[in-house]
Amino acid sequence: MAAKKSPSPAKTPKARKRRWYNQLWDVYGMTRRHDPAVTWWMLLAFVGVVAVAAVLGYVFGAIWYGLVLGVPTATLVALTIMGRRAEKAAYGQIEGQPGASVAALGTLRRGWTIEKEPVAVDPRTQDLVFRAVGRPGVVLISEGPAARVGRLLENERKRTTRLLPNVPVHLIQLGNEEGQTPLLKLTRTVQRQKGKLTAAESAEVAKRLKALGTARPPIPKGIDPTRARPDRKGMRGR
Repeated sequence: MAAKKSPSPAKTPKARKRRWYNQLWDVYGMTRRHDPAVTWWMLLAFVGVVAVAAVLGYVFGAIWYGLVLGVPTATLVALTIMGRRAEKAAYGQIEGQPGASVAALGTLRRGWTIEKEPVAVDPRTQDLVFRAVGRPGVVLISEGPAARVGRLLENERKRTTRLLPNVPVHLIQLGNEEGQTPLLKLTRTVQRQKGKLTAAESAEVAKRLKALGTARPPIPKGIDPTRARPDRKGMRGR
């Protein structure tokens, strides 16, 4: 009697590859949830650009040529508007959360070393200071009210200067009060700092700070900077 063949295991269906238009739709959906007016702004921009192209084409006797150029241009303008508003919506999701600065700085280009945990913490007020190291030197970013974080930020600057007296140290207060930098502008503010170090020097500074890091205060309960992440696709607009 012939032995029965064991049934072959069911093949796991392959996951469908997501196309660029699927990602674009996801970004649009995320943006629309937080900014319902984005649809109208995109339509207004699209119709406005097409109308201008049509008028110019009519004036110069080439209306179809104007439309051929106008429609792609209008699409690009509409997508640019969506990208800008998607970036704002993505930052809006994490604004005010502990560790929001780390999440925002995660979109920096290569050449930066970002500390995932705060380098200074006030256990009483739960104000934080985070650190980024790049060619401009050391950048210290505080999270907390302007009236409180100044001393915490200055103390960390002094500690860093004692360890690395020849390395520039930049101070940034994150927040929406006077003299502070909003989360939406944090990355651009950091990138605008002038480079003082070479890439090798920057890497050495980051390595030394990590190796010489003294005992830090415990992170307040409930703070997990690795969980506060913006939608990077939304920030890039695609």
